[in-house]
Amino acid sequence: MRSKKVVTATLCASVVVLLTANAFGQKDPGPRGGPAAAGGVYPTLNANEKAFFNQAFTRFLEVDSVSGTVPGEDGTGLGPTFNGNSCKQCHAQPAIGGSSPGLASPQNPVPNPQVALATLEGATNTVPSFITANGPVREARFVRNSNGTPDGGVHGLFTIAGRSDAPGCALAQPNFAQQLAANNVIFRIPTPLFGLGLVEMTPDITLRANLLSTFNQKVALGIGGAFNTSGNDGTITRFGWKAQNKSLLIFAGEAYNVEQGVSNELFPNERSAVPGCVFNSSPEDYTNIVNDSGSTMGTASDMSSDVVNFANFMMLSAPATPASPTPSTTNGSILFNRVGCALCHSPSLTTGPSRFTGMGNVTYHPYSDFALHHMGSVLADGITQGAAGPEQFRTAPLWGVGQRLFFLHDGRTSDLLQAIQAHSDCNGGGRGQPGGFRQGGGCSSEANRVINNFNSLSPSQQQDILNFLRSL
Repeated sequence: MRSKKVVTATLCASVVVLLTANAFGQKDPGPRGGPAAAGGVYPTLNANEKAFFNQAFTRFLEVDSVSGTVPGEDGTGLGPTFNGNSCKQCHAQPAIGGSSPGLASPQNPVPNPQVALATLEGATNTVPSFITANGPVREARFVRNSNGTPDGGVHGLFTIAGRSDAPGCALAQPNFAQQLAANNVIFRIPTPLFGLGLVEMTPDITLRANLLSTFNQKVALGIGGAFNTSGNDGTITRFGWKAQNKSLLIFAGEAYNVEQGVSNELFPNERSAVPGCVFNSSPEDYTNIVNDSGSTMGTASDMSSDVVNFANFMMLSAPATPASPTPSTTNGSILFNRVGCALCHSPSLTTGPSRFTGMGNVTYHPYSDFALHHMGSVLADGITQGAAGPEQFRTAPLWGVGQRLFFLHDGRTSDLLQAIQAHSDCNGGGRGQPGGFRQGGGCSSEANRVINNFNSLSPSQQQDILNFLRSL
């Protein structure tokens, strides 16, 4: 056992290191300016595939009202509960298909659209305290039900009560203030959608081989990793904060149902279908067997449901393009590997054969292994999804991180340095989550030793890593 003097000296030395580092001023340079480095179609696709992408993109822009009767909101199926009224509302930074918009965007500075959405078309919602004009778009999940059993589901921020197109609906919002006081709310922010077709086309065997390829290095740093899998066929699930969704189609169908309240062919039952608040037959989104003119003819996009279009928009989109390297970002990339970040944030993976032109057997750079890792008490959210436990998360892909505004699953910080420190639950980094679930202390994060390695770097070396991340 070390003496108290030794422990005190160690703590003092750590404080000196942190103070010295701060004195040198290493900091997150912030979201990269210039044009959006993402948002386009995958470049090698043929003319028909590109046409489908462009039509699917148009569907992605659709704004929903309750029955499609409001001018400018001609999509059908909003509510009875919802968090947004359009895919583009949440996936907007730095371009359509990205992550949460915000006022700090160099490309399109806008306030959180959920604030205005609360009272759109006469709705009588109150904006919850965790939704602010300068904060991220969020959804809310409750950790426990009122009887103490696990919940984990999304509780819609708003209802259609009071809207001009929902006469007679009196559905109340959840009592978020009460649930926050009970430490029972956790948040999730939108994940970017660029390049996800490449992820879906990556074979399970490739993901498993990648996870095993650095086994010895991981063990030395206390890193594990396991995949979330489908309970039906046992294959790897890879989409969502806890890799809870199997495919882009399921990912799109769930989001349409949960975030906008639109029932569809994958999730055909209306959520919160209380009397007086259901105005359409189900599913509200469906395959167009007969188009508007009464003909059975049309393009694949015309005949497909919104959900199929959304999935193909993600499938056929190009990944974000990184900035040109500089001496600092090149050194940062080397250090990113040296300290151990790349053991989870895998720089490269390769797709398998693909039915889409030029997308098969392609090496791409997601900076993720798409596996679950134990992230410890600072990041724990108390939610179980499939094989992902209360403090396990899928490695967040870092491609495109250079132009993102908010970080971590709940958007608690806009500072990459704070996000890095929050990976550790031994050094106090990242504490101060805004409301919601908190778990007892400990040293259980698989990233603890990696963060120790990062903290041992000189201030200029840490700055190089931050610059490298902002170049992605």
